[in-house]
Amino acid sequence: MKSVIICDMEGLITNLNDGAEKMFGYNSKDIVGIKRVSLFSPGEIVLQNVLGWLKDANETGEHSTKTNFIRKDGSIFAAKIKITPNFGDGKNNPQTGYCGITEVIDEDVNIKINFVTKIIKGVAITRVGFASASLFPVFVVGCYYAGIGDSLFSPLSLTLTTFGILFFHLFSNLYNDYFDVTHGTDEANTEYFNAGMNSSMLKGAQLSGGSRAVELGLISLKGTKSLANIMFLLGLATAAGILYTSYLNTGSTSNAYYASIIALIGILIGYFYTAKPIRLSSRYGLGEISIFLSFGPLLTLGTGFAISFETVLLFSNEFYNLMLLGVPIGLLTTNILFINQFPDYTSDKKVGKNHLVVLLGKKASRWIYAGNLVIALGSLYYISQNLVNDTQSLLFLYLLIPISMFYSYYLITGLCKYYNSRELIKYNIHTIYFHMLFSFIYMIILANFS
Repeated sequence: MKSVIICDMEGLITNLNDGAEKMFGYNSKDIVGIKRVSLFSPGEIVLQNVLGWLKDANETGEHSTKTNFIRKDGSIFAAKIKITPNFGDGKNNPQTGYCGITEVIDEDVNIKINFVTKIIKGVAITRVGFASASLFPVFVVGCYYAGIGDSLFSPLSLTLTTFGILFFHLFSNLYNDYFDVTHGTDEANTEYFNAGMNSSMLKGAQLSGGSRAVELGLISLKGTKSLANIMFLLGLATAAGILYTSYLNTGSTSNAYYASIIALIGILIGYFYTAKPIRLSSRYGLGEISIFLSFGPLLTLGTGFAISFETVLLFSNEFYNLMLLGVPIGLLTTNILFINQFPDYTSDKKVGKNHLVVLLGKKASRWIYAGNLVIALGSLYYISQNLVNDTQSLLFLYLLIPISMFYSYYLITGLCKYYNSRELIKYNIHTIYFHMLFSFIYMIILANFS
């Protein structure tokens, strides 16, 4: 008995034969056009081997190997598989996917999972790679203080704040996954984007639709919740250190008090982004606004309170400057979330996840994305004229702003053209790249190395 399974370039199952149904225990109507071929393999094997197998198949015409597969009932069996590129529209046209021919074998197949894969597994479960969205604003404030004078902030406080924000970010990621699984959001989503081999930097990363860690068997639902709680406790312990250090630095509880209020707001936003009864992600734009605030002005302001050697007075110039520093980076972070809502549109609408893309539709939502970029550029110009010295201002005007304008034009034109197509994935990836490039240049200029 041979199993024949055909999938598209993203692994979505498009066809399978009777042998595949019998071998894996699934009915074709339950998985064709719904599930990915990763369904049939243990998660660690998917992370470690599958992309390499596909790459070899593309380069040589086929890849044959022995591996372990998993049936619907959870039982593991050994098999040999041959993977070939598939050209559904003819070999003179672009590749449409892959074909896998599988035969059960009566032998033990031991796929050794290496240490690097175990690290990647942790990255996949926690989505720690996307924690840069919360860490960059912290570093922006550190660079800003370093650029305007000496001994304005505490390096120890900056270090503690970095770890505290990281722990709370991972807490939010894990609980978002937990609630998306328990609410059926992930189960309903069959059109999510995975970077696959479209990006060397983000290879295999989930771009939308959650981490899929539970679906891949990398961690249980109970384990996800437990790990989230561990991250929360680590975050609380680090926060206590931040607040105590702030008191020692300033001789006052003022900065610690306001930093703790902002931290509490961020924690509540992170938890209730997907948790009932609030579910900010389903509240007609509140999710997008909360992401902008918590990854932008609130985070830079909270960092300023946490690391400063001086007391930051409410509604002072420094107070407003710290908030303003977070505006452009907060908007770019919001756009990462926003463009990832496009592929999730159908499933999110089905389960009542009423974010702005569901509310306005894909076509109209393009202008929200474009508007965020325009406002980010406007705020960047304001910062260049009011918060920095002449040398820094020139670098903003002749380096960062032009780069941002060209990249924004590229992203907007791509979204306008491919907003309803799987080709959009290229621009989802570049939205992340733009955020990273912008953040690095922004920090370097603010640090004022000249």
